Amino acid sequence: MTGNGAGEASGTGSADDKDGGGDEDNKGGGGGARGQRGGHAVALSGVPETLLWNLWHRAYEARQPRTVLPDPEAVALLDRIDYPFAETFGEPNPLLAQGHALRVRTFDAAVRAFLAEHPDGTVVALAEGLETQFWRVDDGRAHWLCVELPETAEVRTALLPDGERRRTLARSALDLSWRDEVDPRNGVLITAQGLLMYLQPDEVRELVAGCAEGFPGASLVFDAVPKWFSERTQGGGMATAQGYRPPPMPWGLDAGQLSAVRDFHPGIRDVHELLPPRGRGFYHGVLAPLTHRLPVLRNLRPTLTAVARFAE
Repeated sequence: MTGNGAGEASGTGSADDKDGGGDEDNKGGGGGARGQRGGHAVALSGVPETLLWNLWHRAYEARQPRTVLPDPEAVALLDRIDYPFAETFGEPNPLLAQGHALRVRTFDAAVRAFLAEHPDGTVVALAEGLETQFWRVDDGRAHWLCVELPETAEVRTALLPDGERRRTLARSALDLSWRDEVDPRNGVLITAQGLLMYLQPDEVRELVAGCAEGFPGASLVFDAVPKWFSERTQGGGMATAQGYRPPPMPWGLDAGQLSAVRDFHPGIRDVHELLPPRGRGFYHGVLAPLTHRLPVLRNLRPTLTAVARFAE
């Protein structure tokens, strides 16, 4: 499943904050009505299609003069794709684009911290879609395994061909045989960015338990949407002005219930939230940080990022 961050995607078109994204937002443009006509045509639907929403918004934010996420690879990638981005998703919402980028930066920080301690380690990116994280965090020694559904693996390898230390495995994240492809000797970090919310609750439990069982001493960085958000997506009430409806998100997790993840497997020794950095503008610079820290507001946020650490 290649949702990769569609927690924010579900809000597309619902926010109309003209200054919340920062003074210069709306100047960078969304990259045109589509990527590059005559470029690589991409035809996906359902959960896999959300990888295009994420790229659309990440590239938009990367173009901002004071971007919170410099990502030239994402900008270049968008321009190589033939897909009706604006016609499908609408023009990027500056508030959502920056929020998505700040959450991505939270994942980046976790990966960088891991590589600082394990410079030759392996990052297993479950369903990262067209995420360009490798180019943002690579230390020149890390190994990267991207586990993708076959249809998204085909798109990814066509646009981002595998390299000497980076490869793509066409396999569902729920098929735990991907664990056999990982060399754990130099440390392992698993990321599940924009994935778990699209799974059934029992599938989430089995996947997280499988990671804990297969990689003692490793960590899993994941994101989730709160239960109210999950319920809203399943009711079909979210849609863009263009008619795009994000897929339902069956699994929700409130910030106050993170400890419940420890019950997924006895090898999970700790689960805690990773807070995003401050952004620019009033919303992401002032209001959003307050919701991260005030208990009464924590469960109102549309997404949260956390890390589960596994016992040796």
